[in-house]
Amino acid sequence: MKKTELQDELASIRRIMERSSKFISLSGLSGILAGVYALAGAGVVVYAQPWLLHPEAVSSLQVEGMAGGWGSAPSGLVLQLVWIALIVLVAAVATALFLSNRQAKRKGQPMWGLVSRALLYHLAVPLLTGGVLILIMLLYHHYAIVPAASLIFYGLALFSAGNFTFADIKYLGLCELLLGLIAAYFPGYGLLFWILGFGVLHIIYGARIYLKYDR
Repeated sequence: MKKTELQDELASIRRIMERSSKFISLSGLSGILAGVYALAGAGVVVYAQPWLLHPEAVSSLQVEGMAGGWGSAPSGLVLQLVWIALIVLVAAVATALFLSNRQAKRKGQPMWGLVSRALLYHLAVPLLTGGVLILIMLLYHHYAIVPAASLIFYGLALFSAGNFTFADIKYLGLCELLLGLIAAYFPGYGLLFWILGFGVLHIIYGARIYLKYDR
């Protein structure tokens, strides 16, 4: 057997093993669009409330919340921010499911096989844990650390799920983790770090996946 034929055989075996052990149908385009959705949501917030970019803005919201006491409802502005974040999340998840399903059909990989379920499980545990913690923070009016917590737990989820899909997702997870820790140190700039993490990094990651695997 010629050397090139042997290399082709090994590459074919590697692809088969990868298809059976990793979910390779994640769409790079969905990552790009998730970043665009995040930037659009942040744009709406900044356009309507530009003062939120000021480092003292979060402190004033927190003081206002504390004045109402534990368990008092968050201010209308905070609820608006939460709703915008949820809309961005739902749009990103729906897009990812649609495009990944299309990609799975094109590659002949089951969308809801054992590997994709393992991927979902390792994503869900850190995300649900982080979501509950963020709800508790909102209840106690600790708004300053919410952007950092969302980045950190999202990074943990991506790093954990990276064992079941492209290794590139682990690097995105590490970047989100690092950004979240920096955001925790500079709580007044949470919105800016949120834009970087969920907007800019997603677009860069999505473009990399698209150019590397999708074309």
